[in-house]
Amino acid sequence: MAKIIGLPKLSPTMEEGTLVSWAKKEGDTVDVDDLLAEVETDKATMEFRSFDRGVLLKILVPEGVTLEAEVPVAIIGKAGEDITELLAQVESAGAAATEAAPAAESAPAAESAPESASASVSAAESGPASAPESVPAPVSASAPGSRGGRVISSPLVRRLARERSIDLRSVQGSGPHGRIVKRDIESYAGPVAARSMLGGERLPPEVRQASSMRRTIARRLTESKQTIPHYYLTIDCDIGPLSDARKAMNAELEADGKKVSLNDLIIKAAAVALRRVPEVNASFMGKEIHYHQVVDISVAVAVDEGLMTPVIRDADRKGIGQIAEEVRELAGRARDRKLSIEEMTNGTFSISNLGMYGIEEFTAVINPPEAAILAVGTIREEPIVQAGAVVPGRRMRFTMSCDHRIVDGATGARYLAAFKRIIESPLNMLL
Repeated sequence: MAKIIGLPKLSPTMEEGTLVSWAKKEGDTVDVDDLLAEVETDKATMEFRSFDRGVLLKILVPEGVTLEAEVPVAIIGKAGEDITELLAQVESAGAAATEAAPAAESAPAAESAPESASASVSAAESGPASAPESVPAPVSASAPGSRGGRVISSPLVRRLARERSIDLRSVQGSGPHGRIVKRDIESYAGPVAARSMLGGERLPPEVRQASSMRRTIARRLTESKQTIPHYYLTIDCDIGPLSDARKAMNAELEADGKKVSLNDLIIKAAAVALRRVPEVNASFMGKEIHYHQVVDISVAVAVDEGLMTPVIRDADRKGIGQIAEEVRELAGRARDRKLSIEEMTNGTFSISNLGMYGIEEFTAVINPPEAAILAVGTIREEPIVQAGAVVPGRRMRFTMSCDHRIVDGATGARYLAAFKRIIESPLNMLL
């Protein structure tokens, strides 16, 4: 019997996803665990696999559309099966959602008003609130993107239209049954844009919809700063011995076409230091503190949409060469949005390196529920005093953001002291 397939929730934090590409086409046979489509979520581009077997009778959502979890995307059944009733069911559900949206969007103006001291004043004290800006509801059945007297669009699309002062009645929908989708709003050039191009008014700012990843980053970092009492410790290290060790290692690895980076050595040093000061390798979990028995280092990797943190498992037990290979492989897949959830969650300590951009020192936001994150600056070449003489030196600053609920100042200082000993005498990594 044919059934409607909804977009599954592919990660614990997924609220919506963008259907990047269909791996099957209408009429294809589908088996359990077959790849149906690729979906971009707040975490990565992930595989949407089938829980059913049969024939893909109908694709309900085209590529490039962003939609909420559980929204119908396809119909699977037996070859030749009549799906008229299921299609009607999908259309009916879409129409009901469209009709319900104006009520949801007509919430009190105070909810959308800018936060201020007067925001707590009751409606009775402040007088009648002005009506919120909304998209005109009734339109003729012949209007673009309309059906049954209503514009066919999602709440997301209607919000984008309000933000950009676009009348949805003038937009031609490219989605199923003329539905207006996100790309229609983004590509729309109506009267406002035309006047701007003619110089009739100042050009408005370019408005881009925040991606699922960017919204998740914003939410998590806001929660981190609001709920975790951060404090910061900075230590300045002689990076010369570590740089020399790296140079010697790469000379040995050159014949095999391999090499290690300074960051790989810093990851190893940080991991070994966590073994020596295990109180930092912990997480605050409600009424409990979890002291981890493994050292899993989350490494911040910049991608187009923000930041991802692939995890190097058991970094304290791995050799420098293995860490280097894993970092390169995971960072490459992070930039391609091909990491699995397991590869970027449940780290115990994070490292963020901005030294390659010339940043000498910075503070990073803790990645909860980890207790700390180490911010790595650039190498500074400057004169130093050594054995009573001024000589050329290479220095690097490391700043650790600590969760004061877990890591007291003295504990954080002990960790950085252990880390400094390893950095300035790399043989300590082997002890």
